[in-house]
Amino acid sequence: MLNVGSIKEGFVLDHIKAGKSMEIYHYLGLDKLDCQVAIIKNAKSNKMGHKDIIKIECPIDVINLDVLGYIDHNITVNIIHDSAIVDKQKLTLPKSMKNVLKCVNPRCITSIEQELDQIFILTDEKKKVYRCRYCEEKYNKL
Repeated sequence: MLNVGSIKEGFVLDHIKAGKSMEIYHYLGLDKLDCQVAIIKNAKSNKMGHKDIIKIECPIDVINLDVLGYIDHNITVNIIHDSAIVDKQKLTLPKSMKNVLKCVNPRCITSIEQELDQIFILTDEKKKVYRCRYCEEKYNKL
C-alpha cells in the first residue's frame, strides 16, 4: 500500500477523474510554485472506481478555483490547517473566466490588443459552452 504523508497547511484536490491530475498540475501552474506537491494517480475509489488526488502544501489563494471548476466541477477541494481538514469546497462551473482561456479568432480584438484581458462567458451551462466576451467565438473545451 502506498503511503503519502499528511500536509500541515494547504489543500487536497480529491475526486479528480483518473488521468487528469497532470493536466490540472499544468493548468494551475504548480510547476512554477515553490511548494510541495504530491500527485497520486489511479487511486482506488469506491465512488469512482479510480481517481487522482493532488496534495499541495501552500496557501489556498495561490490557485485559481475557476480553472478547477472549468476542468472538472466535481473535484472536491479540502482545505488543510494544522494537519486537519477545516473546510471542504465543492466547485461549480464558473460563469466567466479571465485570462484562463485564449480566443483563437484571428479577427478578435484580443489578437490585436495584447494587454487586453481574455474573458470568456458561460453561454450554455448544459453543454458547457464558453464564448469570448468580445467576438463571441466559441471555445472548444479541453
